[in-house]
Amino acid sequence: MNDTKWNEIRLAMYGLSPSPAWRAFDLSGYQSAIDREWYYHFRAGGYTSMQYVDILVDDAAQRSHVLQALRTIHVPGKETAEGFRVFGYLRDGQTADYL
Repeated sequence: MNDTKWNEIRLAMYGLSPSPAWRAFDLSGYQSAIDREWYYHFRAGGYTSMQYVDILVDDAAQRSHVLQALRTIHVPGKETAEGFRVFGYLRDGQTADYL
């Protein structure tokens, strides 16, 4: 996924109150700590090797707001028990729907 889409996600989640938590997974296998700061922390290190990000919601209302934002941006991902997973890269043979 390109930097423009990642930035759209970053700004959309930053604009929600309260902002959901997130955890990023890198192609190298690195997993970030859970964080709620979207404006500076999410873009630290760039997006080049971000395999996917989990967006973690607190309740049904926040889930609805996050889903609405992700649908507006139209990103590859899926709903999970904890919230949403947005893909930057897919492994060979892996498929994803768009939110």
